[in-house]
Amino acid sequence: MGNARPTVTMTVDGHAVEGEPTGLPVEDPALARPFAHAPRCTPGLLARAVRSCNTAFPAWADLPGSTRQEYLLACGDVLSPYTEELALLLTREQGKPLRDARAEVRRAVDWFRHTAELVLPVESFTDDQGSHVTLSRAPHGVVAAVSPSNFPVILSVCKVAPALLAGNTVVLKPSPETPLTVLRMGELLREVLPAGVLNVISGDGSLGAALTASPGVGMISFTGSPATGRAIARQAAETFTPVVLELGGNDPAIVLPGTDIAAVAGPLFHAALVNNGQFCAAVKRVYVPRGLREQLLDALGGLASSAVVGPGLTAGTELGPLVSRAQRDSVASMVEEAVAAGARVTARGKCPEGEGHFYPPTVVTDLPEGSRLEVEEQFGPVIPVIAYDEVAQAVERANATPYGLGASVWGAGEELTTTADALRCGTVWLNTHGELRHDAPFGGVGCSGTGVEYGYWGLLEYTRITVRNVSPRTA
Repeated sequence: MGNARPTVTMTVDGHAVEGEPTGLPVEDPALARPFAHAPRCTPGLLARAVRSCNTAFPAWADLPGSTRQEYLLACGDVLSPYTEELALLLTREQGKPLRDARAEVRRAVDWFRHTAELVLPVESFTDDQGSHVTLSRAPHGVVAAVSPSNFPVILSVCKVAPALLAGNTVVLKPSPETPLTVLRMGELLREVLPAGVLNVISGDGSLGAALTASPGVGMISFTGSPATGRAIARQAAETFTPVVLELGGNDPAIVLPGTDIAAVAGPLFHAALVNNGQFCAAVKRVYVPRGLREQLLDALGGLASSAVVGPGLTAGTELGPLVSRAQRDSVASMVEEAVAAGARVTARGKCPEGEGHFYPPTVVTDLPEGSRLEVEEQFGPVIPVIAYDEVAQAVERANATPYGLGASVWGAGEELTTTADALRCGTVWLNTHGELRHDAPFGGVGCSGTGVEYGYWGLLEYTRITVRNVSPRTA
C-alpha cells in the first residue's frame, strides 16, 4: 500500500468519494510509520453525508422490519468472503495478532446475523373505560456513530446493525488511527444497502465533533474517552439529542481468601491482556489477600515473561504493539510515576527491537493508594496487583474510581455473590471476566458512560417510545 492516494474510499450517498487530496496518514504500529493514507472528509462532504441519510430515512423507516432483517443478513453475507482481506488490513493498522483480527471480523459478520434475529416490541392494553393504548418503537432518524481504535470493526457493527434494524440511517466515523478496515467494510456494504442508508466517512477528531454537532443528527452513539464523551454530552444537551456513550472502564478483579491461585492466575492474566490491554472490559487491577499476593505475583510474572510480543503479522505473536506512540507513552508514564511513588515492578516481559509501539507485559505491586495506575484506565499490558487485609477494604478501593463498567470476583461460596453485589458497575462476572455477549446488555455507570449496547436492550436505545391512545368515544 502506497502513500500517494487513499487506499480505500469513503461511502457517501451510495458512491465512492475520496475527500481532500492530502489524505490522513495511517501508521502500522508495529513499524511506527505510515503505510497508507485514508481519505479526509471535507465539511461539504460531511453535510452531504448527513443530508443523504435524511433523504434516505423515510423510505428506510417505512420498510417492514422483516425486510430490514433481510438487509442485515445480506450485510453479513457480503462481508464473510472478505474475512482474510479485512483481517490483514486490520492487523496492519491496529497491530493486533492476525488470528485476533480474523476473530474480530468473524464476530462482526455474526453480529449482523444475530441482530437480524431481534424484533422490536409492540405493547397494547385496554383500560376499563374502553380506551385502547398501543406502545410501539420509532427510529430517531440519522444516527451519528463514532467508533474507537481498539476493536474498530466489531464496535462499528455493534452500532450500525441495531441502528439500521430499528429504521435509522447512519453516518459512521471510525477512529483516525484505524479508519481503513471500516472504510473498506463500507465499500462492501454499499453493494447491498440502499444509497444513503449507511455513509462512512473518515477524518480527525474535528470531524467527529462536527458530525455529532450536525443539526441533521437525531441520535449519537459514541465509544471512546470520557473527555470526548463529556464534550458530546454537553453538546447534545443543547438540543436534547439522545446519546449512548461507552467511555471505557477501569475494571477491578477481586480474588477472595482461600482461592486457588494456580487455577485463577492464567484466566486473570489473559483477561487483563486481551488486545494487549486495549479493551474497555479488560481486568485493569487485581485485589488479592495479602497472604496470597506473592503466589499470584509469581504466577503472573511467569506468564508475562513468557508472552510472545511482536508484530501482529508474525506467526506466534501473542501480544502486538499498542495502537499509537501516544498510547505507549501514556502507559509508560503511569508505570514510571507509580514506581517513583514507591511501587515495584515484579515482572516485565520482552519486546522486539525496533521503532514499533511495543510495551512489555508488566506486573506492578505496592502501589500507593490513589495512584493513577490504580484509579485511571491504563489501556495497556500492565497488571497492578494490590494486597488487601479485609474483603471490605478491597471492595472500597475497587469502587473508589470514577469508572463503573465491569468487575469480577474470583473464589467460591456465599462471599462470591455478596462481594459481587457490593461492586458499583454495570456488569459483574464471577470467576471469569470480560465475556461480552450478543444477547446481553453492556454498559456502565459514572465515567463509563450512559446507555447500553448489545442485544434487545441495545436495540431499544436506537428507538423512542410512541404511544397511540384510541378513545372509545366517536367524534
